[in-house]
Amino acid sequence: MDESRKTIAIYIDADACPVKPEIYRVAERHRLRVFVVANSFMMVPREPWIERVIVSDGFDAADNWIAERASRGSIVITADIPLADRCLKAGADVIGPTGKAFTDASIGMALATRDMMEDLRAMGTASGGPKPFSPKDRSAFLQALDVAVQRLKRAGFSA
Repeated sequence: MDESRKTIAIYIDADACPVKPEIYRVAERHRLRVFVVANSFMMVPREPWIERVIVSDGFDAADNWIAERASRGSIVITADIPLADRCLKAGADVIGPTGKAFTDASIGMALATRDMMEDLRAMGTASGGPKPFSPKDRSAFLQALDVAVQRLKRAGFSA
């Protein structure tokens, strides 16, 4: 398909995503299609432009579903760094729930840090997880999502 005629789609790695309401608001404003991907039933607004996708509970089933569909013109919302890497390689824009955009320049360091922290946790040296989600994170996310949508529209993608 001619890339200039492609539409923007948002894919949400939904199981632990704290910004789904914000995504729905931005998508409604820009008239974008949203895929809410999870391995269990999840309430979503009854809107024709929102599609709930329930995948098997197999390892990485939601990640695989998203990665297989991600391409230029897609915006993927995830905190999962390996999924972000796969989607970036497919040409998608990838944004974490805190508003941090994953890029080709930043993904290598993010993967290395993730692997190091995983090793430290396995040795019992590090514990805990990410810092609590804040209103500042929510605001940064909204701004990053809007920037990604506007950039894709300027590149010829449509709603």
